[in-house]
Amino acid sequence: MSGMSTDSGGKSRTREDSSAGAPASRLRRLIRERGCIAMPGSFNALCGRAVAAAGFEATYISGAATSVSAGVPDVGLLTLEQFCRVIREVSDASGLPLIADADTGFGEAEMVRRTVLDYARAGAAGLHLEDQQFPKRCGHLDGKALVGTDHMVEKVEWAARAARDLSPADPDARLVICARTDARGVEGFESAVDRAAAYVRAGADVIFPEGLTSEGEFGDFAGRLRAQQGCDRVMLLANMTEFGKTPMIPVGRFAAMGYQCVIYPVSLLRVAMKAVDEALASLKATGSMEASLGKMQTRAELYALIGYTPGKPWQMPV
Repeated sequence: MSGMSTDSGGKSRTREDSSAGAPASRLRRLIRERGCIAMPGSFNALCGRAVAAAGFEATYISGAATSVSAGVPDVGLLTLEQFCRVIREVSDASGLPLIADADTGFGEAEMVRRTVLDYARAGAAGLHLEDQQFPKRCGHLDGKALVGTDHMVEKVEWAARAARDLSPADPDARLVICARTDARGVEGFESAVDRAAAYVRAGADVIFPEGLTSEGEFGDFAGRLRAQQGCDRVMLLANMTEFGKTPMIPVGRFAAMGYQCVIYPVSLLRVAMKAVDEALASLKATGSMEASLGKMQTRAELYALIGYTPGKPWQMPV
């Protein structure tokens, strides 16, 4: 089984084609070719296959989705090994380059280095670190606290150095290091720009400004950051989450404002769990799943998604 899926133009491709080159190289090439890419969040391997089958060319692994899928809140309770397992499963199943949430790096500088090494070995194309104090909170909640800028700069420096150590000869293949700042909701917009500039100078490839509250802020942030010394070529990531501080903004608008990646971290999990709630309510009320049949993926559709034909050997994707 070659893991057939479709690209954004509807053209079929094999997993072998989509897996050519290091994950980070593939992600960087996509950004160069597309300008701005949408990255739906995959909360498990099957979801990752669905993202690929729908024609998306990259995916994202959210710390919030990973945490709540394990039945715990997004406050940094899961281990590095638990995150790496999800990364490995989604990467293997989808064949897509992915950026994965690394929260606060699972510790101080030495643990940040280990996180970079383990995420790369698990198949991630990139990761993002945030400047919150541990225990962290969802970026769209109030009551957050930040570490000092120097503290976060040290983490970014260690992450960037680890990425270089993994791929000393090919900068394009180095794990993409993204630095997230939550300063907008804690210290204000000016601080968010200043912190982001410091993180770029420390070695961040991408900046993720969390909790911006309007399209105008996203545009201003991009312009202000790229006007800072040494920041003119930095890539930008936007978080298009629902029910938070950011209004719904289309990918095309983010592209026009100079953003390279737009993540949808918990969107598919929310859709799936809403459907689960509705189906359970119907079963409880009627004693039957018959009313939910039209909302279900059929057996044939499920088998097609995982590339399985009953009676024939199934081959693990390469």
